[in-house]
Amino acid sequence: MLRYLLPLAAFLAMAVFLALGLSRDPRAVPSVLIDKPAPAIGLPVLLAPGQKLDVQALRGQVWMLNVWASWCGPCRDELPVLREAAQRHGIPLYGLNYKDKPEDATAWLARNGNPYIASASDADGRVGIEYGVYGVPETFVIDKNGRIRYRQLGLITPEIWRSHMLPAIEALK
Repeated sequence: MLRYLLPLAAFLAMAVFLALGLSRDPRAVPSVLIDKPAPAIGLPVLLAPGQKLDVQALRGQVWMLNVWASWCGPCRDELPVLREAAQRHGIPLYGLNYKDKPEDATAWLARNGNPYIASASDADGRVGIEYGVYGVPETFVIDKNGRIRYRQLGLITPEIWRSHMLPAIEALK
């Protein structure tokens, strides 16, 4: 009898683990930075190279950091959503131009419109690594105390904005 129950128990355990794995969103990549202070940026601002983007100066407000690049197609696709979010909901939007040439990034902003208050140039990707960036686009919601509260990996669609990001932001206000 035990000879038949042991394989059955093993099979049932594997079936439970498989079911749990299949129920997870494969695009959801956990971030170890959630609820941790946003890393310093301190990089030159694309359109004002004499200035640096200072995360500490943004304390006291909820804001978003969008990681983008001129060579990223989905980055262009999400611009209308980012622009509307920043304008309609009054969310300060800053950019981190990731592993890009500043002249390409500046031309891209001129061609596609610039939704950012300021966008820092992370040409070597060092700051992106500190934020745990897997690729572009990625967007972080940072609270009034300078802590990362939400991370969106990939393109922000109107549905993702309404169902995930806006509620996360509203909860912080």
